[in-house]
Amino acid sequence: MCVVCGCGSPVAPQGVEAQVDARTGDLHFGAGAARATVPGLSAERTVRIEQDVLGANDRVARQNRAHFRSHGVRALNLVSSPGSGKTTLLCATIRALQRSHPQVPLAVIEGDQQTTHDAERIRATGASAIQVNTGKGCHLDAPMVAQAFARLPLHGRAHDHHGHEHEHEHEHEHEHEHEHEHEHEHEHASPSLLFIENVGNLVCPALWDLGEEAKVVILSVTEGEDKPLKYPDMFAAAQLMVLAKTDLLPHLQFDVQRCEAYARRVNPGIRILRLSATTGEGMDAWLQWLLARE
Repeated sequence: MCVVCGCGSPVAPQGVEAQVDARTGDLHFGAGAARATVPGLSAERTVRIEQDVLGANDRVARQNRAHFRSHGVRALNLVSSPGSGKTTLLCATIRALQRSHPQVPLAVIEGDQQTTHDAERIRATGASAIQVNTGKGCHLDAPMVAQAFARLPLHGRAHDHHGHEHEHEHEHEHEHEHEHEHEHEHEHASPSLLFIENVGNLVCPALWDLGEEAKVVILSVTEGEDKPLKYPDMFAAAQLMVLAKTDLLPHLQFDVQRCEAYARRVNPGIRILRLSATTGEGMDAWLQWLLARE
């Protein structure tokens, strides 16, 4: 259940006219201006609420982005459906980085509705992790990420490295300046990586800017090749698609080329990597992408 969008309503919205397919009778409740229906709210009111809520989030996201950039932190928002293998991929990635690039500082923010299981798996690799449990929330937001990042050693390292205290509460009129004032300061410094593992959900996290440099959508070959068409907003928002669990392809009926074509239909500029955390296939290309300095 999303406490913002109302997607947990157990009944069909009353008084809302759906778009009806004349041939099949199929109903489409996302065809209006709001692209969603919320019981008791008009499309116009829904749009205004979304703009207000997302606007407040985006202000904090801009602060996060300026904060990360000024300290040379590359923050990546990992999004997927539940069970795609995000945490398994993260653990394999951390171990690969520890072997090949031990000088690279990294940390993880783990998002789930409940439990600390994933954060414990990350900590078992030796990496720092903060678990963020959202309760009934179906996604992370920018204020959650800001609070979690402040508790990570990576945050303290960034402060120590620069020898100054970072101001957490930015005045709104200076936000734009803060986004750019340190833009080129760390071009030649070793990158720091912050992995933000979002709540498993291919819908709501697409809307929420966390201050990340890029969204990375992870699609397992066990999920079906048509996921980019079923959940287009997420794939349109992502800069990279990782096609995961490729070691299972011999046991599945999954058309890789078709899946990649669907992703590019939704997002012509999306980059795609095929990867198996089990065999290591594609890991070098993934690490190269992670460590690239834009």
